[in-house]
Amino acid sequence: MEPDCRSGPGDGGHPPGRPTGGAAPAVPPPLRTALGPVAAFGALLVAVLGLLYADRDRPGAIDERIVSAVADVRPPWRYAALAVDFLAEPAGAAILVVAAVTGCLLLRHLRAAVLFVVGTGLTVATTKLLKPLVGRTINGEFLSYPSGHTAFLTAFAVMVALLAAGRFGLGRTAGILLVLAAALVAGAAMGWAQVALNAHYPTDTLGGWGTALAVIPATAWLVDRFACTERGAMSAEVTGGPDPAGRREQR
Repeated sequence: MEPDCRSGPGDGGHPPGRPTGGAAPAVPPPLRTALGPVAAFGALLVAVLGLLYADRDRPGAIDERIVSAVADVRPPWRYAALAVDFLAEPAGAAILVVAAVTGCLLLRHLRAAVLFVVGTGLTVATTKLLKPLVGRTINGEFLSYPSGHTAFLTAFAVMVALLAAGRFGLGRTAGILLVLAAALVAGAAMGWAQVALNAHYPTDTLGGWGTALAVIPATAWLVDRFACTERGAMSAEVTGGPDPAGRREQR
């Protein structure tokens, strides 16, 4: 596992072994191993659905059943769908990310702030990369798989859950349940909105959900890894030797 860069006795007056606000990990230590299978499941889901629906321009059998139940909603439900959809539009997404980063900075949780920016960016970029590779279309010519809207809101919810799990000191079981619950609620809400507005097939939204599950744990791990590497390098420059904290691992 990656170093957790825990602070030492002289680091800001915090007790030994307890992370400072700025050095708090993006992934709470109890969740590091548990998020691996979650990311693997997300990646597998995206790959399988992508292969099944590659180069198709029509809904599958599962899509048709769901679309017949939720498509063409009328007010007030259509207004609700548009409101949820706005959360992943450029303006709405920017508002959410800026608010999250501001909150993280106020809490002095620097790695979480970085994760919100990098995580959402990589998640959306991944969906944009996959769309032409899969080649599935909706409404004539619009590339649809996976859903970027669903991926964004799911990713955002997962990162909020990771932040909350770390702040409240949740253990492995409670923490992973919180992450999964947040992902399910956000993914289901945005997935419903996209299908109701005829912007995506249901399986597109499932692919977007899986994309977020695959990208965010990996990104959070990389944020922690990079932060610890940088801290070790800076300490070595100052002291002329390696930083013991940079070598410490969380088992």
